[in-house]
Amino acid sequence: MLSFFIVILAFSTVKAECPTIVSRTEWGARAPISTNPMANPVPYVVIHHGASVPCNTKSSCISVVKGYQNLHMDTNKWDDIGYSFIVGEDSNVYEGRGWSRTGAHAPGFNSNSIGICVIGDFTSRNPNSLAIEAVKNLIQCGVDLGKIKPTYSLRGHRDSSATACPGDTFYALIKTWPRYGA
Repeated sequence: MLSFFIVILAFSTVKAECPTIVSRTEWGARAPISTNPMANPVPYVVIHHGASVPCNTKSSCISVVKGYQNLHMDTNKWDDIGYSFIVGEDSNVYEGRGWSRTGAHAPGFNSNSIGICVIGDFTSRNPNSLAIEAVKNLIQCGVDLGKIKPTYSLRGHRDSSATACPGDTFYALIKTWPRYGA
């Protein structure tokens, strides 16, 4: 009986594997103008869509992520790309501001959330299964690493401001996920 209990205990402590995270160096990020630390673990995760062309290869996703950073820094005059992480339909996660830097992605949530943007426009379709799984695995990875509170509350960008983000179809999907609005 004791060995059975040990086996159950061993399986209950297995953590999810983190998705592949493409570093800022690997995708060719520009240096941020400044950085502001953010305390972990955070109580919120905010989901976005890029309202852009989709991507399904690493090279095409890198091109889109660089475009987001240029828009955020050159047009919006932000210190860096606004999101914590960007997810492509190639299944990769691209590091934005990362786990511990204040974002510029959702008013009222920037200093206490991880902002995850999925590349593409999800007004009338959902991201593919590779991207959805990468988002879910990234959130669990953040919980396992102590970067996101286990009791986090999931939000869509439109929950923080007047926007169509993360798209009607994707928003309807994330509202069915555990922890939405918790």
